[in-house]
Amino acid sequence: MNIIRWREKPLFEFEPFSEINRLRNEIDNLFRSFMSETTLEPMFPKVFPALNLTHDDQNLYIRTELPGIKPESIDINVTGDSISINGERVIEDEGENVSYHRSEREGGYFRRVLNLPYKVESDNIEAKYRDGILTIILPKAKEAKPKKITVK
Repeated sequence: MNIIRWREKPLFEFEPFSEINRLRNEIDNLFRSFMSETTLEPMFPKVFPALNLTHDDQNLYIRTELPGIKPESIDINVTGDSISINGERVIEDEGENVSYHRSEREGGYFRRVLNLPYKVESDNIEAKYRDGILTIILPKAKEAKPKKITVK
């Protein structure tokens, strides 16, 4: 007579999410390694200046935040299908005997290059600066504008 014993649990349990959880933990550890221990802020540089690119049927619009920057220190260049916005933000010296509790404002040269989704008429580009916001209006080239086709 043979005695067969059944186990309530198999010797090997298949857990489909265990590998996914392990991978998630590894990715979390990787991101934690990029963080500063004291401030918990990312160590990689921030993108400056922040901008929005929008469009309508006639124009592309770039709106970018450039607080505290003089308009004469901003250079805008359009070449082919890209635009570059260059400038310099100068942070005035606080003095010799000043101790910082927190320092988040950065100064220095910046450059932002953006590929344009449409061809533009580079001769008719306008740029306006008001209240720390730079607005660039780029008229779309004739071939990039939508054409209405009538059905006969």
